[in-house]
Amino acid sequence: MEKGKRKPKFMVWLKRDWRLYAMLAIPFVWYLIFCYKPMTGVIIAFQKYSIFKGITGSKFVGFENFKFVFGMRDFGVSLVNTLWLNFLDLIFGFPMPIILAIMLNEMRTPRLKKFSQTMLYLPHFLSWVIIGGMVLKIFAPTSGVINASLLQFGLVDKNVPFLTDGHWWRFTYVLVGVWQNMGWGTIIYLAAITGLDLNLFEAAQIDGANKMQQIWHVTLPGIRSTIVVLLIMNIGRMMSIGFDRPYIIGNTIVKDYCDVISTFVYRVGITNSKFDRATAVGLFQSVIGLVLISVANAVSRLFDEQGIW
Repeated sequence: MEKGKRKPKFMVWLKRDWRLYAMLAIPFVWYLIFCYKPMTGVIIAFQKYSIFKGITGSKFVGFENFKFVFGMRDFGVSLVNTLWLNFLDLIFGFPMPIILAIMLNEMRTPRLKKFSQTMLYLPHFLSWVIIGGMVLKIFAPTSGVINASLLQFGLVDKNVPFLTDGHWWRFTYVLVGVWQNMGWGTIIYLAAITGLDLNLFEAAQIDGANKMQQIWHVTLPGIRSTIVVLLIMNIGRMMSIGFDRPYIIGNTIVKDYCDVISTFVYRVGITNSKFDRATAVGLFQSVIGLVLISVANAVSRLFDEQGIW
């Protein structure tokens, strides 16, 4: 090397940290193969796709699949249900992990804290098939544990239709979802809380702040950036919804309330082998999700909050 010349910084970093870059190559290749390469299949949404002709042999039809899907009544119903159920999950489910994380952090008995964490995390690892059986046993209109208990204690005059009335079904759907997810969500917030400077709490205590004031003025501001990032990500998922939960808990009686985009795609696209229409709906979801997450990130920037980019 000539005198006065320096190696590019990247080459210096590569020589110094080549092991880290080698480890980074593994997830990079995984994302490239399983996430980015399949995106070429988006072209199916603009074709009259045939599994026998493939992508290269199928006829290009432009936006006909989108026009057909958007004109279906069931699509409108599933779109409204998806947004409504995700909105209810956001309103009632998003604050619960924060509250639980603060409560767990304030526990002073290590054994009780560990036991509580284990019991709260456990539902996340249960299959929705198992949870669906539990929901049926607990919320069934005639033989469910809750209805039997309510009638026995004289709290109601007749069975509550938790699974057969649309509004009650939404209540059950949100309740079960919050129970299943809230424990797992506490992990991130609990990690953020444990990373706060203890001197801040000691200073607040010296100034005469009680526990609630310490939580309000120290804990919550300390994890605000984490809350904002996770809120933005949740808003970005408003258009997407899991298949298992509405499909297993739902039934034909409340079809107009439990039919969401994922079940619509399964019923109209997959079971009928209309993969072009299913791809069109998936592309529509992705575009709207990108718009939502971009708007939420921009709004957070307006309030001088740290976004996700």
